[in-house]
Amino acid sequence: MKRFIYSKSFSALTAALMSIILGFVFAFIIMAFANPANAFSGLQMLLIGGVKRFADVIYFATPILMTGLAVGFAFKMGLFNIGASGQYTMGMFFALYVGFMWDLPVGIHWVVCVLAGMVGGLLWGLIPGIFKAILNVHEVITSIMFNYIGMYLVDMLIQGNATMYISSKTRTAYLPASAQLPSLGIERSNANISIFIAILIAVALWVILNKTTFGFELKATGFNKYASTYAGMNGKRNIILTMGIAGAMAGLGGAFAILAPSTIAGSSMTYEPINVIAANGFNGIAVALLGSNNPLGIIFAAVFISHIQRGGTLASLYGYKPEIIDIVIAVIIYFSAFAMLMNTTVASFFKKIFKKNSKEFVNEHSAQHASADINAEEIYSNHHDSSSASKEEE
Repeated sequence: MKRFIYSKSFSALTAALMSIILGFVFAFIIMAFANPANAFSGLQMLLIGGVKRFADVIYFATPILMTGLAVGFAFKMGLFNIGASGQYTMGMFFALYVGFMWDLPVGIHWVVCVLAGMVGGLLWGLIPGIFKAILNVHEVITSIMFNYIGMYLVDMLIQGNATMYISSKTRTAYLPASAQLPSLGIERSNANISIFIAILIAVALWVILNKTTFGFELKATGFNKYASTYAGMNGKRNIILTMGIAGAMAGLGGAFAILAPSTIAGSSMTYEPINVIAANGFNGIAVALLGSNNPLGIIFAAVFISHIQRGGTLASLYGYKPEIIDIVIAVIIYFSAFAMLMNTTVASFFKKIFKKNSKEFVNEHSAQHASADINAEEIYSNHHDSSSASKEEE
């Protein structure tokens, strides 16, 4: 028990739970002001509404799981990958391009599309990594600028491709069935096998970070880049590799989102180039913070955020406008950003309580032992005195 309380996992868990509780309290206050009569019903739907649409929760959780891994993995290296949106968009474009322009057999086509999405995100993530490693340009500046560059570039390339883009509908055409991810067969749902691929990737990243030399180097460089360089670690190489891997994760998120099968037969997911940065990239930042940048924690954080979003849409049945639900979701995500700060404050509170109880336990047992020693000495003294008196009588 003591080992668990003093572990980093306990600190991260208590911080995440506290931020979620505070978020729901604030959400209830907002709902009470907006519509007092239905505040409890709206909060209840926000809490459990996602259960009724769990298949949709899985589908929407997959992209933000991948962007969350992109942000969290980079942060282990001490890098703030705020360019996940651009990497996500570029991965989506690469997947779309292969889906439309390459004619491949069924069973292979969607696999190549997914790999293409990973390559697109990787290339877009390498650029900020190279700037950081070679020119020492801060990754926040380059990555956020590449969000806009990627968005405008992808929109331009799609609108200029008559095979991919239908101008009358202002969006991409339907992907061929061979390019779509295999469905899980759940009725009226976009759920597909990408959730299992994403979970396997998260587990693989956890193994890399915690069980390999490369992962140790990344974390050591993130803690202190000067000490790691002095120890012989190649910091520049690790920066480039980290940003490349992070970009690949975000690119996979874009591929998983656009290659998902549609609920309508003969159709597919589409992309509308409207010059707006993909929100899933920034949602990945909240997911990574809530999951304490731990790949396994990010899995649960992504499902939780998706669950809240699905429940929020159902809360509109109780008279809450979509804007109110967006505010509620934003507040919960905002509180999750305090998870890192609360890692030290909340966990230290429990540690103090545990330490206090431990001291009381030790003091109590010490007093019992001391009392037992005194009683033993008294018994021995009385026995010795009685023995001496018997000898004198003889």
